[in-house]
Amino acid sequence: MDDFADARADFGGDLGAGEHVLWSGRPRQGIFLRPGDALLIPFSLLWGGFAIFWELMALLMLLAPPTSGAPASVRWIFPLWGIPFVAVGLYLIGGRFFFDKAAREKTRYAVTNQRVIIRSGVLSRTTKSLNLRTLSDLSLTEQKEGRGTITFGPMHPLSLGGGAWPSWGRYAPPCFDSIEDAKRVFEIVRKAQSAA
Repeated sequence: MDDFADARADFGGDLGAGEHVLWSGRPRQGIFLRPGDALLIPFSLLWGGFAIFWELMALLMLLAPPTSGAPASVRWIFPLWGIPFVAVGLYLIGGRFFFDKAAREKTRYAVTNQRVIIRSGVLSRTTKSLNLRTLSDLSLTEQKEGRGTITFGPMHPLSLGGGAWPSWGRYAPPCFDSIEDAKRVFEIVRKAQSAA
């Protein structure tokens, strides 16, 4: 994005007196694979495959003529029990990619002369503001073609790379996820920190 007219439209109402935007941008758009998917894809296929197999077997047993004399209400327990596991399996196999895409479409980043701003939220808008003077543990992870992620703070052990499950984001430190020209933005943040 890096267009200051768009930055004023996106963040103008959030800026304080004497505050101005040094950079603004968005995360990479669309569906793409992350490094953590090397483990999550096989796990999701195993989970989802077993859950779907379980559900199909439970439904076949429900439709088959009763052999044990168990009442129909008891025979419904196994198919009902499997529904949440199938739902989680389908989310892990494909749904998480669409959730991640929707979350990134609603995300905006900005660096001002006073702070870092991260605006996100699929169903409701959340604005996170990080004061440049108190910001610590700034790190840059570079990817291909100048893309990268700038992380503000230490990595929590339960963050698991984020993006796969909606609640995992609460453990992840704030970051500019998969932005273009990440090294240049990293230097902008460092210079703004020095000047703050």
